[in-house]
Amino acid sequence: MHWSRRAGRAVRQPGPIAGFYVRIKARRGHSIAIVAAARKLACLFWCLLTRGEDYAFAQPSLTKKKMRRLELQAGAPRFQGGRGVWSTNDAIRKAERELALQAQRAYERTVKDWQQKKGASATAGRASNGSSKEQVARQTTRP
Repeated sequence: MHWSRRAGRAVRQPGPIAGFYVRIKARRGHSIAIVAAARKLACLFWCLLTRGEDYAFAQPSLTKKKMRRLELQAGAPRFQGGRGVWSTNDAIRKAERELALQAQRAYERTVKDWQQKKGASATAGRASNGSSKEQVARQTTRP
């Protein structure tokens, strides 16, 4: 599967990656935001694998469901009797989704606070007066 499709799926799930995508999309557009989210995911995967850690905002019930589906496809025996495996996890999945939404909101709040703080500390005359290309052109034309 193409990497941008995986990133597209990741940004539709609640969590910090979705918050990051929304922030970039507002400034740069969908295509650039998807690539940025895919890059962030790749960096995150590398860090988690090299450190041997689990993703802090993972949804364990969703992971369990995916693993069970893979086991069944590989030929594992099906459980007999009782209620369905997925129906018992609905409440847990809902709670985990709420936690992921809280994490996304916390990320967005942190970024908003950071941006406000950054904007307030810019000194007069040093704030951006145009694109960086224009500034470079002005610098090179001066004697």
